[in-house]
Amino acid sequence: MTKRIRKAVLPVAGLGTRFLPATKAIPKEMLTIVDRPVVQHVVDEARAAGIEHFIFVTGRNKAVIEDHFDMAYELDDTLAKRNKVKELEALKHDLPAAGATSFTRQQAPLGLGHAVWCARELVGDEPFALLLPDMLHYSQGKGCLAEMIDAYDQHGGNHIAVAPVPDDQTHQYGIVAVQDAKAKISKITGMVEKPPKGTAPSNLHVSGRYILQPTIFNLLANQEKGAGGEIQLTDSMIALSHQEPFYAVRFDGEIYDAGSKIGFLAANVAYALDRSDLGPQLRAEIEKLLER
Repeated sequence: MTKRIRKAVLPVAGLGTRFLPATKAIPKEMLTIVDRPVVQHVVDEARAAGIEHFIFVTGRNKAVIEDHFDMAYELDDTLAKRNKVKELEALKHDLPAAGATSFTRQQAPLGLGHAVWCARELVGDEPFALLLPDMLHYSQGKGCLAEMIDAYDQHGGNHIAVAPVPDDQTHQYGIVAVQDAKAKISKITGMVEKPPKGTAPSNLHVSGRYILQPTIFNLLANQEKGAGGEIQLTDSMIALSHQEPFYAVRFDGEIYDAGSKIGFLAANVAYALDRSDLGPQLRAEIEKLLER
């Protein structure tokens, strides 16, 4: 019987250098997609999937993320006195339950694998979800992590969300080889990080959502530095795949890399167009701009 996925790890220690000077004083995870921070959209996805405990791996100058997921007494009091009921209820809805968030520091920029390892004591001996806050998975139906948890409940093991990319772009991503590239859920037979052009085993790239067994921590603890002088999560997952099964869960919605300028702008447009209070007006404004 598989253990239930209760905890999610969110690595938020990155410097956000691609968005300087905006991220000089504001964490990149707090940049907004319409009127919600990027990290809030990812937490929303995890909450909808049934996650109960959120573990943020932070760095220096990231305290505002902790503040965002806490009560703001002065703001709440001001909204209440001004009878801003709608705004006050929205804040209360987004507030995690008491004790449902934990924060730990990644004290050196040693890569994603190191960031995950930093969460080991908070995760404990249970499987967990890992969500990269830069990658927004947008779906009209069930969210990406919810689909992955359904797959995990069915198969157990480890799971990686994947999505197809053009063949001429596979060298930019982590790529998986699978038994059935067209299946919604398929067993992974190989993984490679940014394969040279023309050598990728498929066009399915790792999209930033994982369900991992706690045995990954033992491998990360002894993982040597890899590409870029960092501890690479992929290296430890490859080692773990020799001991435990990995499954690819194909995500069929839209994925926006909010860590890139184009992806960030596209996400703002897509999320806004889908809102009844903004979509029609924004569409009209876009049409005006395109006529220039």
